[in-house]
Amino acid sequence: MAASRLPPATLTLKQFVRRQQVLLLYRRILQTIRQVPNDSDRKHLKDWAREEFKRNKSATEEVRTKSWIQSG
Repeated sequence: MAASRLPPATLTLKQFVRRQQVLLLYRRILQTIRQVPNDSDRKHLKDWAREEFKRNKSATEEVRTKSWIQSG
């Protein structure tokens, strides 16, 4: 059996698509936050979104990430 030519850090197609969905969600959230009129509320929401995405950056469970994308 031949060894894979891909490096071990290469994403599968499913992981790649999920990553693109998460990035699109993040961009949409930031675009929506830009429409908030109050500066302090806008900053708070932006910080909150950034922290949530950082906190869940290493999440790999497909069911959990899929539910986050749907609820987003």
